[in-house]
Amino acid sequence: MKEYNLTTKMRAYKWDELTEDQRALVSVAKEQTKHSYCPYSHFHVGAAAKLANGEVIRGCNQENAAYPSGLCAERSALFAAGAQYPDQPVERLAIACFTDGHFTKEPGSPCGACRQVMIETEHRYGGKMEVLLYGDEATYVFDSAADLLPLIFVSENLKG
Repeated sequence: MKEYNLTTKMRAYKWDELTEDQRALVSVAKEQTKHSYCPYSHFHVGAAAKLANGEVIRGCNQENAAYPSGLCAERSALFAAGAQYPDQPVERLAIACFTDGHFTKEPGSPCGACRQVMIETEHRYGGKMEVLLYGDEATYVFDSAADLLPLIFVSENLKG
């Protein structure tokens, strides 16, 4: 038997420690929580993806009474980016969560399906995508979506 330890790199920043570009993108994600449709969970999630050409694509969660039919904010933003700008890599993705009348104290964490889509987005364009998870007390910054999902599964894994 072999045992492995997996580690990931994450930095926690106070709002004023973020760069101007990071704060701007997080602000868009926070604004997007207002457009969330979440009558069941009441957990509003907003996302904003900054592309290599400078465009910012917005997303928010969309729930449905048939629960699997909804879509998370991260995927709505990344899929819209891929549909509208298929040749533009996503350089940065910001995510914010709002519930019970305020933004979450700690950053929300993407679900497994969103993490897989984030990995595929990086893989598709051959580069890293910085991920920002906003919380009132700290914003977690990851250099790559791969830091959120070790042991990634991408197209090469399908080749056997």
